[in-house]
Amino acid sequence: MFINKGSTMNLTCIVHHSPEPPPAIYWTHNEEEINYDSPRGGVSVITEKGDVTTSYLLIQRAKEPDSGKYTCNPSNANPETVVVHVLNGEHPAAMQHGGQLRLEYPFFVVLFSLLVALLGL
Repeated sequence: MFINKGSTMNLTCIVHHSPEPPPAIYWTHNEEEINYDSPRGGVSVITEKGDVTTSYLLIQRAKEPDSGKYTCNPSNANPETVVVHVLNGEHPAAMQHGGQLRLEYPFFVVLFSLLVALLGL
């Protein structure tokens, strides 16, 4: 995942098909548990528990040291990891904003995908 320096990172962890909501979800950055009270500030987590549990890790004003491997580790499910690159003005082809990939013409992507599926290409 690529984001611009100064942006807000929103990493989302979704737990499906769990017999019960996870009692805890731990977030790590480069294999160290994230401290939400660190002097850096601007780091918070929001977790919504239910049939589907969703945890959002929010990091405001992203800086280059925020780059690295982030892992969401639910206490009753398998962990998931994403590598984040905080960029200082560079523009890779798959630039993401706020954790979501932006498509220039999403309608045409869906239409093209439908045509390919129907024609069996």
